Amino acid sequence: MAHKISRKLSFIGENIKKIRLAKNISQAEFASLFNLARPSVGAYEEGRSEPKIETLIKIANNYRISIDVLLTRELTVNEIFSFDLLNKKLNKAHQLEKGKEQSRKTPSIAYIGVNNYLEYIVNHRNHNFVRHLPEINIPLENDKERYRSFEMNGSEMEYHQQGIHRGDILIGQLIQLKDIKTVADKIIVVVHKNNIATRRLESVSDKDIVMITDDPNYPGMTVQLEEIIEIWWIQAVYSTYLNSPSLIEERVLKLENEVRLMKTDH
Repeated sequence: MAHKISRKLSFIGENIKKIRLAKNISQAEFASLFNLARPSVGAYEEGRSEPKIETLIKIANNYRISIDVLLTRELTVNEIFSFDLLNKKLNKAHQLEKGKEQSRKTPSIAYIGVNNYLEYIVNHRNHNFVRHLPEINIPLENDKERYRSFEMNGSEMEYHQQGIHRGDILIGQLIQLKDIKTVADKIIVVVHKNNIATRRLESVSDKDIVMITDDPNYPGMTVQLEEIIEIWWIQAVYSTYLNSPSLIEERVLKLENEVRLMKTDH
């Protein structure tokens, strides 16, 4: 049975066409890639039908784009190429030969993409599951088990084109719940029973924690302590976005220009 989504809410047809054209793939080639009939691809793009959930998962995994993004908003061509760039970086970072001895080996840490959020919540204690997650190689001074990398899901930590963007890779260090007050006002990834959330820690009480977003247009979030599974303090962010100058930088530049003009007038 096809996955039913309101035509007003689903952008899957437009996004399939945009991905296909950006990568210079014909409808027949796209159909062959995902074991579909060629007319089905045309029907998706024209909005006459929508893919089964199994097909959606295959497309999302193949291009490493979250299903949520595929369905709820129209991708830009720049984003498609940004995903490509990010995927190439991830492919280079993955450790493909774990058993090969190296004189100097860069430690690798597990990577949790948006599509693996729910799986990770369920299987985070399963060492075999964690061991088979994709990995990223980064220089570490401490035990790699104390670190995880997460794909950012959402734009709530981005403001005026600054901050953390959707799709960025976050490198987090494990923080024990008893030590959570030491990361007040820091950006953290909280793994709890229902989801994985990235926010800035605002306050801690005996029963819960309150987290806020860097974009004031998004609401804050309260999580009960008993529902928290893991807390990761973000140490680094890897992004394919080139941030525009911040508001402060723009003001400084404007003041410098005004001073320069004043000197010229005199």
